[in-house]
Amino acid sequence: MTSPALARRLGLTDAVVIGLGSMIGAGIFAAFAPAAAAAGPLLLAGLAIAAVVAVCNATSSAQLAAQYPTSGGTYVYGRERLDAWPGFLAGWGFVIGKTASCAAMALTFAAYTAPAGWEKPVAVLAVLGLAAVNYVGVTRTARLARIIVTIVLVVLALVVLAGALNPGVRQPLVDSGADAVGWYGVLQSAGLLFFAFAGYARIATMGEEVKTPTRTIPRAILLALSIALVVYVVIAVTLLLTLGVDGLAASARPLSDVVVAAGWGWAVPIVGIGAAAAALGALLALITGVGRTSLAMARNRDLPGWLAAVHPRYGVPHHAEIALAVVVSVLVLTVDLRGAIGFSSFGVLLYYVVANVAAFTQTGTHRRYPRALQIGGAIACLVLVATLPIPSIVGGIIVLAVGILYRLARLRLARR
Repeated sequence: MTSPALARRLGLTDAVVIGLGSMIGAGIFAAFAPAAAAAGPLLLAGLAIAAVVAVCNATSSAQLAAQYPTSGGTYVYGRERLDAWPGFLAGWGFVIGKTASCAAMALTFAAYTAPAGWEKPVAVLAVLGLAAVNYVGVTRTARLARIIVTIVLVVLALVVLAGALNPGVRQPLVDSGADAVGWYGVLQSAGLLFFAFAGYARIATMGEEVKTPTRTIPRAILLALSIALVVYVVIAVTLLLTLGVDGLAASARPLSDVVVAAGWGWAVPIVGIGAAAAALGALLALITGVGRTSLAMARNRDLPGWLAAVHPRYGVPHHAEIALAVVVSVLVLTVDLRGAIGFSSFGVLLYYVVANVAAFTQTGTHRRYPRALQIGGAIACLVLVATLPIPSIVGGIIVLAVGILYRLARLRLARR
C-alpha cells in the first residue's frame, strides 16, 4: 500500500533535540538506583558496557537510515535487508512495547505534577496535549522538544553543581567490595542503563521528515548519543561521589537526595520539575516514534491500512497519532503500567538485533562502519535479553506470539 510522503521539515538541530528528548528522559532520574543495586561498586562498569552496546546499535541505525531515509526505522530496514518477517517482528515489538511505555511516561509525569487522586486524568491530558502538538506538524514537535530538553539540562546542571559544592565527605567511585560483584549484576545494570538512553532510534523512525537525510540522520544519531553519554557519565559520577553506592541503591529519588546532601533543600521542587519535564520529553518522542512506525507498518498492511493516512496540510500520520492517543489514554485509565512493561525492554532488544543483522548485510558505498560493530551489537543485545527478569522475557514472548498470530491471520485472509 502507498500513501503520501511526510514533509521534510527537520534540520540537524531539530533531529538531535528530538533524540536527546528520548535519551535524557525520565530514565536519568530513575535508572541509576536500580542499576547501582544490581552492579554495586561496579556501576560505572555497567554504564561503560551500556555505552558500548549503544554505540554499536547507533552506528547500525545510522548506516541503515542513510540508505533508507523513510519512516519506520528498523521495521523498514528488516524488510528491505532481510525479510518481511524480521521487519514485522521488530516493528511489532517496538509499537506494542512503546505504546505501554507511553502510558508509563504519562503516569510518571502525572506523579510529579498532579494533586493526589488526579494522576490518571492529568496523565490523559498530557497524552492528548502532546498528540495535539504532533498533529499540527513536526516542526512544532521539535520546538516543544527543544524547550523540554533545555529545562532538563538546566536542572541536571543544578544537580551537578550541588554535588560539586557538597561540603560532606566524598564517597569512593569504586570500593573494595567490587570483587564480590558477579558479572550477572553488572550486565543487568548495563541493561537498565541501556534502555534509559536508547532513544536514538526515534531519529531513524523519522527519516522521512529530515532534510538531506543521507547526511543529516547519521550525524544527528551520533551527536545525540555522544551528548547523552557525556551527561550520563557526569550524573553517575556526581551520584556516586555524593551518595555512595549503598546510598544510591537505596534512594527513591537520587537526584533530589544530591541537592539535599548539599544543603540545597530549596532545589528539591526544581529537581521535581526537571523529572516531570524529562517524562514529558520522553513521552513526546515516544508518540512521534510510534506514530511513524505505525505508518510504515500500515503501508504494508502489517497494521490496518487506515493508519497509513497522511494529513494533507500538516504532513503527519494523523490517523496513527489519533489511534495511539486513544489507546494510551485507555491504558492510563485502566491499568497501572509503571511496573509492568518489561516486555518493552524485550522488544527494544529484538528491535536492535534486527537492526544490527540488517546493517551487517549492507555493502559497497552504503557501508560506513566495520562489521565488527554490528556483530558485537547483535551479540550484546542477545546477552542482555538473557539478563532480563523472567517475567519480562515471558511477557515479551507472549507479545511476539500475539503479533505472529495476527500477521498469519492477515496473510491468510489476503490469500482468499
